[in-house]
Amino acid sequence: MMEPLSGRPGAPREHPRGASIARDGASARVSVRDTVERAVREALLTGRFVPGHAVTLRGLAQELGVSPMPVREAVRALSAGNALEIRPNGRIQVPTMTRPRLEELLKARLLLEPELAGLAGPGLTDADAATLEAIDDRIDESLNGGDAETYMRLNHAFHFRIYGAAGSQVFLPLVETLWLQFAPFMRTVYGRVGTSALVDHHKEAIGAIRGHDASALRDAIAADIRCGMDLLVEGFPAAG
Repeated sequence: MMEPLSGRPGAPREHPRGASIARDGASARVSVRDTVERAVREALLTGRFVPGHAVTLRGLAQELGVSPMPVREAVRALSAGNALEIRPNGRIQVPTMTRPRLEELLKARLLLEPELAGLAGPGLTDADAATLEAIDDRIDESLNGGDAETYMRLNHAFHFRIYGAAGSQVFLPLVETLWLQFAPFMRTVYGRVGTSALVDHHKEAIGAIRGHDASALRDAIAADIRCGMDLLVEGFPAAG
């Protein structure tokens, strides 16, 4: 489901003062927990977790090369944002997608992301546009090669390069939560219909940044969301 992290966390180094050892140990635990949460988030965003497929804390910890404790903490944090759910038997899974939930996620994205892009517009530069263009070129390569996982990773990088320029402490965390919820289902749909049907509006967004047109950037992001999410709605199983 995911590549193990490089190396297992070590014990705190010896130190003559007990307080320092305690601080070192606490710092190490926080570091491991953060590393685990980043790995699980990455797995969600690239679709390496399949909706409805349950895993155990112990199994996930083994894949990541850590103890169950930081995995439990990371899962609890992600379950609070509805990206994961903990079953009564203790197993963990991505929530099964329903069509009403997917349509609600689309509405939420259209409410938040264009606004966030508009806020980011004034802070974006020609250098940002050049970076986004390089990312988009790689996105095109992944689409032509049918590499859905790479596409999803780069598409996330493209959008959040824009959104991060807004400096938002409210909208940005909300949007991150939305992406964690729909990404695993997106990967499932791409596995069924492929990536050739994907049409994005990234070049329009880059042009808007170069033209210092925040309104055009907002419109390009809204159009991009509609194209991607409409494909998910159309690809929803009839029995769902």
